[in-house]
Amino acid sequence: MAEPLNIVMLGLSITSSWGNGHATTYRALARALHARGHRVLFLERDRPWYAANRDLPNPSFATVRLYESLEELADLYTDEVAKADLALVGSYVPEGVEVGHWMIKTARGVRAFYDIDTPVTLNMLATGSHDYLHPNLIPEFDLYLSFTGGPTLGVIRRFYRAPRVEPLYCSVDPELYFPDAGKAEFDLGYMGTYSEDRQPRLEELLIEPARQWEDGAFTVIGPQFPSTVRWPRNVRHLEHLAPDRHRRFYTTQRFTLNVTRRDMIRAGWSPSVRLFEAAACGTPIISDFWRGLDDFFKIGDEILVARTAAEVLRYLRKLPEAARRRLGENARARVLAAHTSSHRAMELEHYVDRIYSDRNRAVAPATSQTRPEFRKHDVQEVTS
Repeated sequence: MAEPLNIVMLGLSITSSWGNGHATTYRALARALHARGHRVLFLERDRPWYAANRDLPNPSFATVRLYESLEELADLYTDEVAKADLALVGSYVPEGVEVGHWMIKTARGVRAFYDIDTPVTLNMLATGSHDYLHPNLIPEFDLYLSFTGGPTLGVIRRFYRAPRVEPLYCSVDPELYFPDAGKAEFDLGYMGTYSEDRQPRLEELLIEPARQWEDGAFTVIGPQFPSTVRWPRNVRHLEHLAPDRHRRFYTTQRFTLNVTRRDMIRAGWSPSVRLFEAAACGTPIISDFWRGLDDFFKIGDEILVARTAAEVLRYLRKLPEAARRRLGENARARVLAAHTSSHRAMELEHYVDRIYSDRNRAVAPATSQTRPEFRKHDVQEVTS
């Protein structure tokens, strides 16, 4: 076990999962860090949208504090950020550029940026949009944590001059997501907020199969779908489902569908948290294809790939039941071996420990045979 860290996270939201995947990610990571003995303070901007839809206002695994403005943030939490072993600001934080500047100036420990939207962020930076991150900030962070792996890490390192870039993918808490032996109610389900670029693939891979197979049962969970979407009669659509009901959502499906945002497809190596959640529940996954997918799941053995409605219908109607169950079991085994929230917490410990070790070497006297430890960690080596 590593020596406990004092961690301050400044993120979009941990209290409300309404219309964002950030809360799920922060909750899983903070819960795992807490279980490993670390202290987590989460600072969240109080926004009306989330205030009206808070499904976890007081988590047991983190201290949550809401702030109204940048001035209040600085007035109340400068000491906390200054004393933190790790200060982390996330993507899509309101007035994130200003928050980032303040955090970099204030924090004396490791200063990190956690990009839960890496391809979107890089596309915005390339077009001159700096809603929550400015290119000049990136070299100032000690650590850039990315939801996307693969070649994108090199782009951030070389083009934006980040001193250290590491992947920190989303994950799943296996204590919250696990199989259920109950009977499935739906043949295929999908969970995700509406997005214009993702909708054509949802039409092709779920709505069109539902039209063609009237006896099939389908479900979609997600907000912000426009009234122009025409749901077939055999598709049940709900606007929102609280996280504590996600496991039942997955376990009531014979298959679940994963559809990826355009920016994530272009970048590759951008797994959705829904992939890991469904797999942990033992629910077989049908996904669109993107580069790097087979680094997370073995195609054909742990996940199925579809490009057309006909392929989806073939899986739903023709795949033998034993093969379907085996697919879910294999995916669950893969997730438990590499993609739990505990894995991510250990990876984060490892990254932070390496930065402190580098600092120790930089300040150690050249003639010294041994160096004083700035921080003693017994960190399990992990790879992502």
